[in-house]
Amino acid sequence: MSPICVDDYRMLARRRLPKFLFEYIDGGSYGENTLRANVDDLRKIALRQHVLNDVSSIDLSVCLFGRTFSTPFGLGPIGLAGMYARRGECQAARAAEAANIPFCLSTMSVCTLDEVASSVDRPFWFQLYMLKDRAFVIDMLARASALGCEALVFTVDLPVPGMRYRDYRSGLSGQPGWQGAVRRYAQATIRPGWAWDVGISGRPHTLGNIAPVLAGKSGFEDVLGWAGRNFDPSVTWKDISFVRERWPGPLILKGILEPSDAIRAVEVGVDGLVVSNHGGRQLDGAISTARALPAIARAVDGKLTILADGGVRSGLDVARLIALGADAVLLGRAWAYALGAGGKAAVQQMLSQFEAELRVALALTGVDRIGKLDSSFVVRDSARI
Repeated sequence: MSPICVDDYRMLARRRLPKFLFEYIDGGSYGENTLRANVDDLRKIALRQHVLNDVSSIDLSVCLFGRTFSTPFGLGPIGLAGMYARRGECQAARAAEAANIPFCLSTMSVCTLDEVASSVDRPFWFQLYMLKDRAFVIDMLARASALGCEALVFTVDLPVPGMRYRDYRSGLSGQPGWQGAVRRYAQATIRPGWAWDVGISGRPHTLGNIAPVLAGKSGFEDVLGWAGRNFDPSVTWKDISFVRERWPGPLILKGILEPSDAIRAVEVGVDGLVVSNHGGRQLDGAISTARALPAIARAVDGKLTILADGGVRSGLDVARLIALGADAVLLGRAWAYALGAGGKAAVQQMLSQFEAELRVALALTGVDRIGKLDSSFVVRDSARI
């Protein structure tokens, strides 16, 4: 099957990946209501169709934090991506580089900062959490800066991990020692293509950025246990200055859903924010991105750059989020499905499809430049989700 949309990549990834990995990509927290709302609410946004405008030449380029990108979407941070395809973060970074779009490496990546940096010629972004182990945080900031990472995406909506039932059911979490390992091994053996390409040929399978602090312990239980113990529920707005003092480049806060928090982000002097509910993986029942974004855009009023993620399954969805107030969009599950389905080639194909869909969306709304798409193109009743 030749995939033509994100649902196709999802189906192919489900066929190729062991269950525990697919469920990790695909799942949310608790009953997954926010996960579904991200998709459903975004699809309900109707755009105004304008006719008889010259749309023979459409400009999708956008300038973010001093660099011009070809399209207003990029690859957001995804944990464990190196398990979806052989050295998956490097493959995805190369796909993003070829498309001239942002790529953001997750702290919870299989490939290290150094490995990804050596695989591309252009700087990328790095995502980090505030962890109890401040020495680790300081070290990661220094390493990212030394490698020339252009922006830091600092995740603020994970003081504690969300309760993700699918990870328990699949064997990724909740079964210590040999029991969980046996379940995952059994799932891998019935996916021989993945088992050879990633399971055998894609080693090592440690989370490379974290490996130095695990003292040789590299199992999933070790990694997830360390991460769970180190998320810091005591973090406050005052701690952002700790990061700001140690990070010289653009600082972006990821996980903002409330206008009051967006205003605080402006006050503490960050350069951007990501309107995000962590893909529905944290607080189930939290407001969807499509519902949260307009009020945040009004509150910020152009004082910093607004990115958004959550529920994006097409280039049309990108247009919707930009019309609702985002300057650019970060893709999450969409590129994870594509990577799991076919590695770099599939990610590149998906990005080309998104670009084509976005061009059609702009042409049919009657605009020739992405910067012209704003809230006036949103049908008002559709935004009252």
